[in-house]
Amino acid sequence: MHDTYVTLERNSNQALGIGQFAVDFINEKIGTQVDAAVFDRVELFHTDSVMCGLSALALGTNAPTILRNEALQYTVRPTMKGATVFGDRIPVAPEKAIVANCAAVREWDSNGTVFGYNAKFPGHQAGEFGHNDFYPIVIAAAQVRGILSGETCARGMILLDEIRGRLAEVFSLKTYKIDHVVHGAIASAATYGALLGASPEQIEHAIGMVVAHYIPWRAIRAGKQLSDSKGASAALSTEVAILSMIRAMNGFIGPKDIFRNPEALFRQFEPTSDGSSPFDVVLSHSGSDFAVMGMHFKLGLYEHQSAGALEGLIQLLTKNPEIVQSPDKIEKIKITAYEPAFGIIGDPAKRDPKTRQSADHSMVYIVSTMLRKAIQKNAVGSNADETWKQLMLMPTDYSPAAIANKTTRALMDKITFEHGGPEYDKRYPDGIPTSIEITCNGKTYDSGLVMHPTGHARNTTADLTSILNHKFQRLGRIAVRDVNTSLSRLSNLRRRNATDVQQIYDHTIHWGQVPIDHV
Repeated sequence: MHDTYVTLERNSNQALGIGQFAVDFINEKIGTQVDAAVFDRVELFHTDSVMCGLSALALGTNAPTILRNEALQYTVRPTMKGATVFGDRIPVAPEKAIVANCAAVREWDSNGTVFGYNAKFPGHQAGEFGHNDFYPIVIAAAQVRGILSGETCARGMILLDEIRGRLAEVFSLKTYKIDHVVHGAIASAATYGALLGASPEQIEHAIGMVVAHYIPWRAIRAGKQLSDSKGASAALSTEVAILSMIRAMNGFIGPKDIFRNPEALFRQFEPTSDGSSPFDVVLSHSGSDFAVMGMHFKLGLYEHQSAGALEGLIQLLTKNPEIVQSPDKIEKIKITAYEPAFGIIGDPAKRDPKTRQSADHSMVYIVSTMLRKAIQKNAVGSNADETWKQLMLMPTDYSPAAIANKTTRALMDKITFEHGGPEYDKRYPDGIPTSIEITCNGKTYDSGLVMHPTGHARNTTADLTSILNHKFQRLGRIAVRDVNTSLSRLSNLRRRNATDVQQIYDHTIHWGQVPIDHV
């Protein structure tokens, strides 16, 4: 393997290996030549996550508000170091700040996504999901230590994404009905420990506790109408990961060598006869080939499996504006996609969403809402980038009033959503293979196959930075009193000193708005 990578072989103690890698990377014993583009990318993902979190709190979403209020009850003694929740300066127990902030970040389901695909390495195409929900653990660790610079924090974020991203490439949790946040919890324990000065052995113990004691099932994502548990899953798993790391640093001995443990989830679901784990793990420490560079942005609020359909819709409307000018002539819409998209956001129960959490996991609702917005504007952008900005889905597009909108519901009734079969399935997770056809006034408009929509890591046609800046401004106007001050505080993370990091989540949230779920 090239010297910019470390391979944790399946016949080795991979939990200890992750611990050693994390400690070495944070302390720059390896990884002294990380490309600037990697730092720039993780800063964008971090900014994206914070603007999502702040706006979710400003609009009074349920789980983030409950968990933030809970965290504020766990203030630390003056002699102890704590961490802060979004929009407050009071130090609280770090695991409580982390669970509150991670829940806020994830609530909209609008921050970064990984699909666990790496064509370079055999066995790294498992296709597990994951999201960039976990950055608050890095900031919390820095606030507890009090001496970590912005550059060390950026390295921590890269490390966290590297571990969870590579695990997503080699083991598909969803295949066994285990929630994808397990990979993030493992990465959170390792990263938090490394930033606080834990030993590799202590990190191994924490990972062992996470896997042995705290495995969440995808029951939280099943059912006709989804609950707060769906959005808070990453946060709740990370809370116990941090507690496990704290306990390990205090001397608690957790299960060792958990990836090779025959009764832990990995070998239970993918048995091996030789005592090894089911996979090798390849971790990058230098250059540009980090997992974060293969992660994807969402350009608004939508389940990422719908991104191909939205891209197809954007392209069709931009090239054929007559569609929105004759909405009464729209006869039918056909969307074709792959598994697992068809099973997750094509679930028949999602054809009639009643809650925001179900609506943002409904293909027919998401596409119909964007089309309804175009019809109401009676116009589209001069190019696809501008159309993305004009039609960007925002929190109000998932309010009770929006979910009940009669125009949206009428469009939903015109949609058929089909599984594309092997021809589509084989192209995932390399891309998001989707097509959309709109029949309007006797003419059928066909998007063709969409593989790498705008926001996808392998999309090369869109002006991503411009669209993301638009998203940050839109969410920022909801979230805070002074958008540009907040964005400035989050920018140039590598050049921030330890004092700046202490204050990085100190934003003046725009409180007092009508809660989104009551509108």
